[in-house]
Order: sequence, then C-alpha cells, then structure tokens
Amino acid sequence: MTDRQSAALAFVAGLLERCGIVDAERFRPIAELAWPRIVTGFAIMSKQTADLAMVGIAVGTAGTAGLAFALGYWQIVTLLGLGLAGGTVTLVSQNYGGEETGRASLAVTQSVVLATAISLPVAGVFLAVPDRLIGLLGAGPDALRHGSVYLVYVAPAVVFELLNLIASRTYTGVGDTFTEMVARAGGAVLNIVLSGLLIFGFGLGAAGAAIGTTLASGFVTVVLAWGMLGRSYGRLGMEPSPVPITRGGPWLEPTLLRQLIEISLPEIGRRLAQGVVVFPLLWIAASFGPVVVTALEVGRRVRALINSVNWGLSLASSSLVGQHLGANEEEVAGGYGADIIRLSTVIYTGIAVLVVLFARPIAAVFVTGPSEAAQAAAFVVVGAVSSIAYGIDGAAAGALLGAGDTRWPFVASLLGRYAFALPAAALGLVTPLGVGGLYLALFLETAVPGGINYWLFRTGRWKAVSRRYRPSSEPS
Repeated sequence: MTDRQSAALAFVAGLLERCGIVDAERFRPIAELAWPRIVTGFAIMSKQTADLAMVGIAVGTAGTAGLAFALGYWQIVTLLGLGLAGGTVTLVSQNYGGEETGRASLAVTQSVVLATAISLPVAGVFLAVPDRLIGLLGAGPDALRHGSVYLVYVAPAVVFELLNLIASRTYTGVGDTFTEMVARAGGAVLNIVLSGLLIFGFGLGAAGAAIGTTLASGFVTVVLAWGMLGRSYGRLGMEPSPVPITRGGPWLEPTLLRQLIEISLPEIGRRLAQGVVVFPLLWIAASFGPVVVTALEVGRRVRALINSVNWGLSLASSSLVGQHLGANEEEVAGGYGADIIRLSTVIYTGIAVLVVLFARPIAAVFVTGPSEAAQAAAFVVVGAVSSIAYGIDGAAAGALLGAGDTRWPFVASLLGRYAFALPAAALGLVTPLGVGGLYLALFLETAVPGGINYWLFRTGRWKAVSRRYRPSSEPS
C-alpha cells in the first residue's frame, strides 16, 4: 500500500471514528479484508445481471422471463454452496486463528468432498428434468423453452460453483481476500465476454448465457485449485493457501466432520430459505404476466448488486470475529462485529438513496417501453430500500457465523421469508393490493431477519456458542 493510500485510509478511519461508526484501529483490517470481497461480489453478481440484460436485448421479454425462472434455480445452487462454505469459514478461521493449521486444512479437505457429493446430483437433476423444473413456476411456452435450455447448459457449472465457493471461503478464513478476488473477478469478466459473444455473435440466446457461465466457472475452479493445492502463483501477487487440501490424507476425522455438518446444516437452511422463497414469488408474479416477472427479477438483480457490499463486510465479520474467538479474544471479536454492523448500515443507506434517485434509467437498461420501464423502476426502488435491512442482516449473521452460531439465524430467515413475506405477496392475489403485495414481500424478507439477527448479536449469546468450536475445546 502506497503512502498516499495509507494516508487516505487513515483519514477515512479517523472520520468514521469521530462519527461513532468504526474504531479507527479496527477499520484498517476490516477494509483490507472487505474491499477485495466487495469487488468479487460485484463482479459475480454483475455477470448474471449482464446476462439478463443481454438476453433481454437479443430475445425480448420471453427470454428475460425464462432466464428469471432459471436463475431462481441457479441461485439455489449458489446458496447451497454458501451454506456449506459457511461451516468451512467458521472452522478455518477459528483453527487458523488458534494456530491449528493442520486441523484447518483437514476441514477444507472434508468440505471439498462434501461439496462434490452434493453438487453432482443437483447437476443431474438440471440435465434430466429442466422442463419440469421451469414448468412448476407457471412459465408460458416461450419462457419455458428459454429457461429449460439455460438449465441444461449450466448444469456442469453446478460442480464448479460449489468448489469455487469452498475455495473462496477458505481464503477468506485465513484473511486473504486478494487471491480469490483476482480469480473470481477474472472469471466474471470472462463470463460476460463469452456470454456476449455467444448471445450476439452466434445468436444462442439463453443457451449462450449458460455456456458462458459454465466455461468461466470452470476457469475459476482451475485457477483456485492451483493455490488450494499449495502451489505458488509466481509473480501474479496471489498466494497459495496456507491450509491446503490434504491430498495424502487423512480425508476423514469424525469430530471435525461432525462440527462441519453441525455448523453448515443450519446455515444451508438459512441460505436455502433465502433462495427457495423466490419460487412462490415468481409463481405469484407470473399470475400478473411476464412483464411483472421480468420487473421482479430486475428488482432482485439490482438488490443483489447492492448486496455485493455484504460479500465483503459479512465475510470480514465472519473471518475477524472467528479468528479473534479462536485466539480467545471475545471482547475484540465483539468490537469488530459491532463496528461492521454500523459500517454496513451507513454504506447500504447511501447506496440505496443513489439507486432510488436513478431507478428509472437503471430499469431502462433491462426493458423497453414506458409501461415496462415504470413497472421495473418500482421494483428497483423497493429492492434498494429493502437492501438496507439486507446489510444489517448480512453483517450480524456474519458475526454469528464466525462464532459457529447458525441455528437461530436459520429460524430468523424462515420467519422473515415464510411467515411474513410470502403471506404478504399472496395478499396481492386475493385483495386489491395486487402487485403491491410483491413490493411488501421484498421489504419484509430482509427486514424481519435483519432485525432478529441484530438482536441475536446484541445478546452476546454467540460468544458462549463459539467456545464449542475453538481449538482449545478439543481434547488433547
């Protein structure tokens, strides 16, 4: 870091401290860990957003509606991987922080085995019954065709994506977010270039978007696998993993495997609760026509782009909280968690205001025609406002994840999505609320879990939970 960059970082840290947001001494490690992940998250989220926009230009509303249905299933793949990788980052960060690198390495190895075992059947389902999957959501004939084609060609990427997430969370757990940023951001750029070439140059539409995703995901897997096996990247500035995959064994340690599953299962449930709710929402949106389906997906894509900030701050929270808990520094861990929650709230609020101001031109990127643009702009506004609670939810849940406390965040996700958001959306089908039910659902699905997880963090119970997973808890 140059002297000018250090001075700028110190100025921002001092300003945030004077505003009562972040302790200046804690801001530097937060920023150094978070910014590469934010870049990574934005790159990854932007590739699906770009695919949606390009398919919309090349094919029209039927194409974007079909892609909206298919991306719902792809989101399930990503969230499933994030849930499993949640257990990885907890065990890696705590054991690495406690200087038990061998145990951290074994946790990574077992995570890779589990990811492969889970991803292969999912890829098989995408290949075997794509029409049935898309048809379940009430898609029309044209949208069904485009969505089914996407699932078939993106199926191999299921394996790549889960392995990429395990590798990314491993690097985050040891405090190296630069290496994964280079690999994942490079793959995202490659994805957009390949998809654009296949969609416009070869006229492949949704199939082109899926093939681009598969090829780019495979590229990222190869790049990350090199470092995960402990091999040097030379002069690229990337680092080999200090907790590499244990190729020579052992591949199984029952206590560690139990802990990995115990932490991951509630986190998988929390993540899947976030993703599965989109299917009934899409079904409800389909009852209002393909324009509303597209508008809903545009709002969700924009919110996902905003949520790129959580890719950095949430993971920084997990890593820093986990490492300090592993070193038995509970007060320091709590300070990092509280600072990141406040910082996240400020950043998300600022971004949301900007997106609301420019909602109409943002919507115009994805749709044509004044009525379609107006409908999409409304969902963009709702998505931006609801993202503020997403920021609080991600930062608070990240701290809880670093401690290994994943059960109550899972319950919070279930309550927000299924006890509040879905009933609100359903009201639009039986009352004059109409599409307004979907607006309310988008808000409640982030506000309720965000509020609950913030309360859970404030109680401090997560510190006691973490003591079960620290290296010091293991019998000698």
